[in-house]
Order: sequence, then structure tokens, then C-alpha cells
Amino acid sequence: MSRPVFSFRPNLEYPEHQKAWEILKSVPEGQKNLFLVQAILQKDQAQYLEKMIRGAVREALDGIRLEKDPVLEEPESREQEIPGQMLDFLSQME
Repeated sequence: MSRPVFSFRPNLEYPEHQKAWEILKSVPEGQKNLFLVQAILQKDQAQYLEKMIRGAVREALDGIRLEKDPVLEEPESREQEIPGQMLDFLSQME
């Protein structure tokens, strides 16, 4: 059985590709395969951890009842009164 082959051909016109290429070039010869395997597995683990954390936070927030904050309410729901001093100031500007 032959080993799978992967070819990495970055397009150096893209900053992400250029940065990835610089990092990969800095890996010593003979260690590039191990480096790529570890990077792929780390990315997979990070996605798994993110999914688990999101689930835990969602579960924790399900039990919390949020009350409306009058400061954060929509402007239509707040009283639209302009203070008298501001009206006086604006009338003086005319």
C-alpha cells in the first residue's frame, strides 16, 4: 500500500499564504510532516473545544432570566422629550 501524497502550493500574492509559507520554511527538514500533522490535529481540537464551550455557555444561559435595561431599550420605547435648557440653547442659535 502506497502512502498518500499531499502537495502544498501557496499563492504568495495572498498574505495568509505568504505567512504560512514563511512558517513552514522555518521548520527544520525532516520535521515538516510532523509539524503539519500537529497543526491539523490542533486545529481540530480547537474546533472541538470551541463547540464544547459554546454548548456549556448556552446551557448556563438557558437558566438565566434577563430583564430589560431601560438604557438599552429602543429609542421609540423611551420618552422622546428634549430638555427645556437644550431647546433654549437651540433657539438662541438662530
